[in-house]
Amino acid sequence: MSQTKTNATDALDALNIPYELFIHEHPLTSIEQAAEERGLQTAQIIRSLLFRTSKEGFVMVLMPGPAQVSWSKLRHYLGISRLTTASEGEVLEMTGYERGAVSPLGLRGTIRILGDEGVCEHEVVSLGAGIRNAGIILRRDDLLHAVEIELADLRDKKGDISLDPKGENPSFTNQ
Repeated sequence: MSQTKTNATDALDALNIPYELFIHEHPLTSIEQAAEERGLQTAQIIRSLLFRTSKEGFVMVLMPGPAQVSWSKLRHYLGISRLTTASEGEVLEMTGYERGAVSPLGLRGTIRILGDEGVCEHEVVSLGAGIRNAGIILRRDDLLHAVEIELADLRDKKGDISLDPKGENPSFTNQ
């Protein structure tokens, strides 16, 4: 196992939550590649997306696999009429992570975190580790213990793929 530590792994260690830090041997080019190399299904990969809700307000949305955020559902849920995706600079400033490595764990500051209901459909999930070409694999219930997530139906159903059955329970190597 790699001895790499990130703010995300430090947050899990502080809570004594078991996980696996998976470092890819080659640069990632797709969510399908990430899932395959981690031994997971694409719907088990959770993407952390940052949106600007106002001049100084931000919200993070966790989405399973290749699912897309429904902008209208997100605006309705937040009770706002306008939002934009955060710029690369805003992502780094607000989360402490580069785009492509964002995690809801170990954030630089306090950010409201929403999650599409699909993030709870698998017993095991994987999300950003805080460094590029890496992912944290952990149990869904441990993620929900570590991060306060408001769950809602935020997925754009147009062109949606059918969700895979529940993932398996691998053993985690940090415990």
